[in-house]
Amino acid sequence: MSKSAFDHVRHWVFDLDNTLYPPAMRLFDQIEAKMTAFVMRATGHGRDEADRLRRRYWAEHGTTLAGLMRHHDVDPDAYLDEVHDISFDALSPDPHLASLIAGLPGRRIVYSNGSAPYAARVLEARGLSAAFDAIYGVEHAGYTPKPERAAFEAVFARDGLAPMQAAMFEDDARNLAAPHQMGLQTVHVAAEPDGAPHVHHHTDDLAAFLARLT
Repeated sequence: MSKSAFDHVRHWVFDLDNTLYPPAMRLFDQIEAKMTAFVMRATGHGRDEADRLRRRYWAEHGTTLAGLMRHHDVDPDAYLDEVHDISFDALSPDPHLASLIAGLPGRRIVYSNGSAPYAARVLEARGLSAAFDAIYGVEHAGYTPKPERAAFEAVFARDGLAPMQAAMFEDDARNLAAPHQMGLQTVHVAAEPDGAPHVHHHTDDLAAFLARLT
């Protein structure tokens, strides 16, 4: 990674889950269990079939919620409130990461396929709240999820973000395709590189990557 590739960046976009906290903290396990329970009630399926459907909707629609809205007419706010009603005890503060993010030049935002109130609680538990200028959730894109380009366009327009002066950090490589098309620098944050042409950079250590930029 060349630091010069980010010299023009003044808008920094970070995904939330498994990006701003390590996957090993396994926070999302709680959410997946809540999602499966919601799918069971919404569809009448048993647990195994509901879990399969949860995964299928995520793969086909970007989020389980998008599939439930399309096929079962669920209330998105009720769903988001329920699946994000979890314990945050698994998360720990990361002052080093907070300092690195705060040191990035320009505007720094979080954009999650979860809800903004949930994202705010994660940031609080991680000690990252003060490092960011704004938080956006799926509700700010009218519940259209990443990886849909329309979702990015809605959130970026709301924030006033200039794509050609922006970078995005994301653990799900498919969610970097639209940002790449829009002109953002893209950084895949995951244990293994994806190799997709829309991924400009890869790291398995977000803090170490940011340390090379600041």
